[in-house]
Amino acid sequence: MSCALLLGLRAPRLLGAAARPPRWSRRRSAGCEPPAGAAVRIGCASGFWGDTAAAVPQLLYGGKLDFLVFDYLSEITMSLLTAAKARSPVLGYTPDFVSAAMAPYIKDIHRKGVRVISNAGGINPLACAAALQEVAKKADVDLKIAVVAGDDLMSEKENLKGAGITDLESGKQFPESVHSMNVYLGARPISRALDLGADIVVTGRCVDSGIVLGPLIHSFGWNRDEFDLLAAGSLAGHLIECGAQCTGGIFTDWHAVPDWHNIGFPIVECSSEGDFILSKPPDTGGLISFGTVAEQLVYELGNPQRYLLPDVTCDFSKVSITEIPGFDGGAVKVHGAKGSPPSTFYKVNATYLDGFRATAVCPVGGPKAVQKGKRTAESILQRTRLIFSQLGYEDYSAVNIQVLGSEDTYGPHARRSIDGGPREAVIWLAVHHKQKEAVEIFSREIAPAGTGMAPGLTGIVGGRPRVSPVLKPFFFYYPKNNVQINLFLNGQHVETFEEDLTFTSDEVVSFDPPEISSELKDLPSGPHTYRLEDLAYTRSGDKGNSANIGVIARHPLYYPYLKKTLTAQALENYFQHLLEQEKPEEELVTRYELPGIHGLNFVLKNSLGGGGIASLRSDPQGKALGQMLLDFQIKNVPDLKSLIE
Repeated sequence: MSCALLLGLRAPRLLGAAARPPRWSRRRSAGCEPPAGAAVRIGCASGFWGDTAAAVPQLLYGGKLDFLVFDYLSEITMSLLTAAKARSPVLGYTPDFVSAAMAPYIKDIHRKGVRVISNAGGINPLACAAALQEVAKKADVDLKIAVVAGDDLMSEKENLKGAGITDLESGKQFPESVHSMNVYLGARPISRALDLGADIVVTGRCVDSGIVLGPLIHSFGWNRDEFDLLAAGSLAGHLIECGAQCTGGIFTDWHAVPDWHNIGFPIVECSSEGDFILSKPPDTGGLISFGTVAEQLVYELGNPQRYLLPDVTCDFSKVSITEIPGFDGGAVKVHGAKGSPPSTFYKVNATYLDGFRATAVCPVGGPKAVQKGKRTAESILQRTRLIFSQLGYEDYSAVNIQVLGSEDTYGPHARRSIDGGPREAVIWLAVHHKQKEAVEIFSREIAPAGTGMAPGLTGIVGGRPRVSPVLKPFFFYYPKNNVQINLFLNGQHVETFEEDLTFTSDEVVSFDPPEISSELKDLPSGPHTYRLEDLAYTRSGDKGNSANIGVIARHPLYYPYLKKTLTAQALENYFQHLLEQEKPEEELVTRYELPGIHGLNFVLKNSLGGGGIASLRSDPQGKALGQMLLDFQIKNVPDLKSLIE
């Protein structure tokens, strides 16, 4: 089946219906137009630092790619890389990209002419490129390796301290001790590096979707004011940046997804008009469907009408996702992203030291395992507090006790087992303290519980708990014209990239809240009750200390009932045990609508106990919140299943 035909390319770019459009990748030439009917294929082989090594050969040999991209960075990863660079100036990038993703395949990448873009540079992109250059040299391949640098703002630290900057989420003042500050750069510098002939582009911090939008701008010559096209390219990046999460990974209907061991990684085939097909290599596992892709659309989303990126402000609220028959493993056509001007500011992620932490994870077995686990954890805290008082240390800044298996995270929605509860459980005991020495005392006092406390404590997962620094995130905006972006090619500085602010706007566009239509007021009622899972897909993610939960109706006819029942207040009540209210009368849950996919998106503020490595919870990124919501009951409705039969 011709993807060009499905993409609906306008004449004269549409080839004959029987012909597949040629793949095209502009190499070492700026300013040329792609040939008529060209489509660009981009595969994503990594969704985070630590993703499977199986993705690269799958995409390289079966994907027919123009570009291969790797996304490694998150706020947590940046914190870890900051700590690594503090230990050694040659660290601070993700070494897996060099050793596992590129080194074994670099000859074939070069032979096939596939160009690579990755944010694996982390805190130290020049060191990453140097390591990659050594790999290329040993393999005897001639590759032009570009670096996009300039996201590091640490040289501005002293100037920013007295500038009245506050955190975007909490409103806290700029911290005294800053360990890292990195701008989320956009796609234009990546595009420019490709224009200059780069075979591989390594960046530091940039928006995740930029590693896909960059090659599309380069390939199609999209202008800065073609906002709908830039929004479409950003959506393509948003959907595939997390790798297998859009091809059946973590799907609500996980039981319907075949062959996890060989799950296919995503490919977008994009037209110059902005429409694209999302598919995966043939003969791979996983699943591409409306549900798998819609779930990824809402992942880590805030306001879908105002998704802020450096190159464009996106409106994804009316995006449509249509399944395409005839593709092995499934494929969908994605359409309908809208764009408007971006702001004159970049978002910045800073990190600062806020004490130290450690987590003890201990399995416990036998009758009344939950009670034994809780008493063991409480006793360890009592003992260490006694030692603290003897040595003159302050109390813990924070502690978190969970007994996994007892449904602690469900709060009032937990199902209480009979006959003393489960006979297997896991203690999760995490602590935070200002002083490293105090946390080291805690770490040493876990093992003695195995001989002096409850029977059935079988060990400590990972051995003695590791003491690690807590690097908390701090987000703020910074003027684009104050950021100098430098491009390097094979270690040499070749250009200072100038950000064009002609097509930008800081005017905040207000959106009227959706009105409660008469359709909702007049919805028929009935005697039936459904679990949310019967009617919808869900997916949850995080941004800082906030989580989001996307809910997508399994059928359009279910959507009005979801809108009527799943209000912001309903979710605030449901997750009250996880939300931390900092101000009286503060509304902690906001609801947004995505009518294009018959979806709702909920943003839960202060829901992650600090989020990332600052959180002591077992789910610091809110990964399970969507799963927890599946048990929410939709009551007093008609027989909804009969509506679609």
